[in-house]
Amino acid sequence: MTAPKQLQNLFEIDPYLRNFETEIKRRYGCFCDLQKAIEHNEGGYDKFTRGYESFGIHRTSDNGIFMKEWAPGAEEVFLRGEFNGWNQTQYPFTRKEHGKWELKIPPNPDGSCPINHNSKIKLVIRTKSGELVDRLSPWAKFVTQPDDTKAYDQVFWSPPQKYQFQHARPKRQDDLRIYESHVGIASWEGKIATYKEFAQNVIPRIKDLGYNTIQMMAVMEHAYYASFGYQVTSFFAASSRYGTPEELKEMIDVAHANGITVLLDVVHSHASKNVVDGLNKFDGTNSCYFHDGSRGTNDLWDSRLFNYTEWEVLRFLLSNLRWWIEEYKFDGYRFDGVTSMLYHTHGMGHGFSGDYGEYFGLNTDTESLVYLMLSNHMLHTLYPDFMITIAEEVSGMPALCRPIEEGGTGFDYRLAMAIPDMWIKYLKEVSDDNWEMGKICHTLSNRRYGEKCIAYAESHDQALVGDKTLAFWLMDKEMYTHMSTMSPPSLIIDRGIALHKMIRLITMGLGGEGYLNFIGNEFGHPEWLDFPRAGNNSSYHYCRRQWHLVDDDLLRYKYLNNFDRDMMHLEMKYKWLSHPQNYVSRKHEGDKLIVFDRADKLVFVFNWHPSNSYTDYKIGVNVPGKYKVVLDTDAEQYGGHKRLDHSVDYFTANDPWDNRRCSMMVYIPCRSAFVLAKVD
Repeated sequence: MTAPKQLQNLFEIDPYLRNFETEIKRRYGCFCDLQKAIEHNEGGYDKFTRGYESFGIHRTSDNGIFMKEWAPGAEEVFLRGEFNGWNQTQYPFTRKEHGKWELKIPPNPDGSCPINHNSKIKLVIRTKSGELVDRLSPWAKFVTQPDDTKAYDQVFWSPPQKYQFQHARPKRQDDLRIYESHVGIASWEGKIATYKEFAQNVIPRIKDLGYNTIQMMAVMEHAYYASFGYQVTSFFAASSRYGTPEELKEMIDVAHANGITVLLDVVHSHASKNVVDGLNKFDGTNSCYFHDGSRGTNDLWDSRLFNYTEWEVLRFLLSNLRWWIEEYKFDGYRFDGVTSMLYHTHGMGHGFSGDYGEYFGLNTDTESLVYLMLSNHMLHTLYPDFMITIAEEVSGMPALCRPIEEGGTGFDYRLAMAIPDMWIKYLKEVSDDNWEMGKICHTLSNRRYGEKCIAYAESHDQALVGDKTLAFWLMDKEMYTHMSTMSPPSLIIDRGIALHKMIRLITMGLGGEGYLNFIGNEFGHPEWLDFPRAGNNSSYHYCRRQWHLVDDDLLRYKYLNNFDRDMMHLEMKYKWLSHPQNYVSRKHEGDKLIVFDRADKLVFVFNWHPSNSYTDYKIGVNVPGKYKVVLDTDAEQYGGHKRLDHSVDYFTANDPWDNRRCSMMVYIPCRSAFVLAKVD
């Protein structure tokens, strides 16, 4: 049985894993076997993951057409389109080995290409029953949705002038400040925004705020807009709702010009059930890219599940990861639905208790796990200088974010999904004067040692219809009447603005090694997110970002935006996200106080009490010296009551306190937080 070379390092980090050494070695052995098979059969990762260079449709050097597809269940395959008057059988493919089909069309007599750029095409599959059915190529680079039908058409995208990138990728970021984004909702107007509009209007905002990473959602083409991009129909196609492939490239180039890393939300956990414009039943059978039978369907998501043991499925998915990096210059991925992939139950009806037996038993899907190991190993091997991978995973699978060489799965980060759940639960069910300091600290710091997490108070999940943004949970209908600086004072608004800032600061300060915010929530975007659908009369009213709210100097949204910007810039200066684990020195239930230090020079102080302020309150400090207030939620520019004097110097006393080497006396106003920094 093959053992990972650095397995002992994993056991030093988490000794409990020694009890599952045999299973860890077995999984690693499966990974090694698959890696060796790729090397033997395909010549290694580099060749195997460039399937897009031969599969799909291509214009050849002499202006002819070459096309290759994998359709093992098809009896015949044809190409038709605008170029031949949609004749179904004029251009038959030739059957090759292992279910592959090829087609060559010579150039026109005048030397021009027989298929024009931007013209519509379709594959025709003759099924085993003899029926001729239309399909889109799984490798389609661009598909569009006509006005008169909901089914997509493949478009032959071969522009005479491809976009030329002007800017190099930014260096790999060690302190990820992620701005989770969706191009379509990025306009204040009731419409679908474009790649160009995002580049012109939103990226400058992201740069000004101080975020260094954009996580792009819903870019892979999806027929149903309201699925938020999770029902992917064309895996190699950038969504045409927002513009052309060249315009997406330009948008990413603009981000890179501003020093911003761009991650893609990739959905390899499942695929849309669509047949005519999706992968489902591509070759006329129920399998092909997916498992047959019940294993090939996720009943909760009503979608199809990939067969990760099928050779051509591996080529397809690994090439898909390579494609977005090579063609569009994305810098990494957020892998969606990892929990669903890891377990045969897909995590449904399974409340993970943390017992290690839950992770190393028969419920774990070895095939999916090995695919994730292979994906991470391929990406980090080919792109070691910039690649970032993040797992959306809720079960707490051990070693998910440890290197393959240790027996891990190879992700760089996992999303700390318990944190937003805690905040929403507190805001829904518990009065803030009953919040438990111990529970808040435990949830924010409860992560596997040596495995990095992305902390967030809310993402798109919390904003989608059926839920509300944190700001709306805090202030609700009062936001319609009392967010003006000219309106009478409101206790609800005052409380909401204060807690909104405190929640985000403690989440970023204590919650992980990276931080994420969903587009618009930095300024307290009201209401919720609801895509146009039959149930809301196809309205875009809740499917937009109301930038005018934060741009209006007479509205209080500017205060939250100012705070978020200064919080990002403070992290940019002190880089606490990339610093080792912090230390919580005080979590006092009666006083409603939390104090912790991080990055050696910073001390975070939180007073959650709604009415009690504390004068000459003694807190522990580990590094002696002089300290100054560098961020204060109660400052005037953040809509606070400016109760703290920022000109005061704080000096430590040689008096140990709360397991820290020193202490100092501070004034802590109620329902506020501040950060002290050591002055050199």
